[in-house]
Amino acid sequence: MAKGMILAAGKGTRVRPLTSQLPKPMVPILGKPVMEYLIEHLARYGIKDIMVNVAFNHWKIENYFGDGRRWGVNIGYSFEGQRDHGEIVSKAVGSAGALRKIQDFGGFFDDTTLVMCGDAVVDLDIGAALHEHKTKGAKASVVTLDVPREQVVNYGVVVTDNDDRVTSFQEKPQPDEALSTLASTGIYILEPEVIDMVPPDTEYDIGSELFPKLVEEGVPFFAQSRFFNWIDIGRLSDYWEVSQRVLRGEVAQMDMPGKEVKPGVWVGLNTSIAWDSVQIVGPVFVGSGVRIEPGVSIIGPTWIGHGSHVRAGSRVERCILQEYTRVGEGQRFSELIVSPKFCVDRSGVAHYLGEDDCPYRWGDARG
Repeated sequence: MAKGMILAAGKGTRVRPLTSQLPKPMVPILGKPVMEYLIEHLARYGIKDIMVNVAFNHWKIENYFGDGRRWGVNIGYSFEGQRDHGEIVSKAVGSAGALRKIQDFGGFFDDTTLVMCGDAVVDLDIGAALHEHKTKGAKASVVTLDVPREQVVNYGVVVTDNDDRVTSFQEKPQPDEALSTLASTGIYILEPEVIDMVPPDTEYDIGSELFPKLVEEGVPFFAQSRFFNWIDIGRLSDYWEVSQRVLRGEVAQMDMPGKEVKPGVWVGLNTSIAWDSVQIVGPVFVGSGVRIEPGVSIIGPTWIGHGSHVRAGSRVERCILQEYTRVGEGQRFSELIVSPKFCVDRSGVAHYLGEDDCPYRWGDARG
């Protein structure tokens, strides 16, 4: 079976403030880091040896996942950075540079390798993708998804011939200039000799540098067009959208935790909810230790993290409340991501606790 590589060294700047102190692969969906779903998915298809490149706040990934034994896999890490004047400074070396760094160190990539980004939710049939790669005699494959033409401006577009062989790329073209509607999903299948083509000790990217080189040199390089759920959490709006989709049950193998106490409403352990006077319209998850006071309305899809407190008369609609978030009495929260320190709307406008002109009242439930 193939080996796995998860790219997890980015800073996730476009998802701040969620990623101000948290690596993007650790951003939670249904209370679990995004990367955990990837590891579970790889293990499901028998990919048990997985390398992860890390940089920004790398210990948060390493401490959570450890050696991988909880998921029945083996996980190794490749740190990208250095110590500078007593501080650990992350320095990513590019997606392709990460592979070459690992290869030069210990020769890990001695078999077909599936490369995935650590910040996306996918339910790809990995077995079918590997089979197609080997059947075509490919040295490299890129998994693509056919997107509506008006959306190509958001993606790197892959152009192929009639045999699905990659001929060129376009980076976020305008719809009338796009030569294809096949968007690269950042899922790649590579043979060891392709990794050897990456220059050593150089910052090098897979999409913008390695793949054009493969085309130029005539390496057997194919695109696979597949239908599957692929949700790239590149922006705050993406995070809000994927949370909504998951809560609605639209993504396979991502099941709601807790106990379903009535249709579409799941509840964790030891909650205090004024059931006689609250309105909860699913899909909604209420975590353990949550307190919901009388007169509250919660409209799904909504996630309320453990230890949170929703004060009397408040309305929470299509929101994500992180753990230990307190919503003030009589507040109206709609389409927000809320933590004890900040709240941000789906377009990325953020407010921080203590701001004088903030329209919301919320805080830390532990206070």
